[in-house]
Amino acid sequence: MQVIFAPWRLDYILSDKKSESCIFCEMVAAQSDEAMLVVHRTSRSIVALNRYPYNNGHLMVAPSRHAGSLTELDDEELLDVFKTVRLCEIVLANSIRPEGLNIGINIGRCAGAGVLGHVHIHIVPRFSGDSNFMTTVSEVRVIPESLPDTFRQLKPVFTAIGADNDSKT
Repeated sequence: MQVIFAPWRLDYILSDKKSESCIFCEMVAAQSDEAMLVVHRTSRSIVALNRYPYNNGHLMVAPSRHAGSLTELDDEELLDVFKTVRLCEIVLANSIRPEGLNIGINIGRCAGAGVLGHVHIHIVPRFSGDSNFMTTVSEVRVIPESLPDTFRQLKPVFTAIGADNDSKT
């Protein structure tokens, strides 16, 4: 039998799932982007690496203001969030070069939302063969790169491409 270690998962397993704090609000207020895995900020949104990714480069875009659904966002926030999702597509295409993307929003617990109360959009890079027997049979994912390495790879691309994108917002 082969053993695959995923030590970063222990933090999630042991975490307080009933915490009153909002991880996205913490990311917005954070002094250290690297500590919170925030790879990009605009005036109205943030982009962060998912700490418990489905695949390498799994990003999340969230409005800076705490809002539970898209209907709670004003037009400027909504436009900024979706322009930022588009920026994520561009950055990922220019850095890790996925063969496809899953982009999704889960609002409400029964819809699969892991963080309730702060709407966010997942951008998951996909590659041929990335859903292998480990995910299908064992409910285990193998992520080939550490989160700090992914952060260091994506942050400069967001800086280079994102600055141009922000000027168009």
